Amino acid sequence: MKLQLDPTACQAYGLCHEEAPNLVDLDEWGYAQPRATEVPPGEQATAEAAVRICPNAALRLAQR
Repeated sequence: MKLQLDPTACQAYGLCHEEAPNLVDLDEWGYAQPRATEVPPGEQATAEAAVRICPNAALRLAQR
């Protein structure tokens, strides 16, 4: 499973980082930066929660 970011939709709320700090970093302006595109084993539920919490739907999960 891959975590994908639409950078044009991200509005720097930082909720994804709060929900999934192991999967999403924030740049110096607070915009999301996925740590890696592949979601590590055991982190799928965390990735799904980060996708759900994003108010602008900037994150999504895709099959490999």
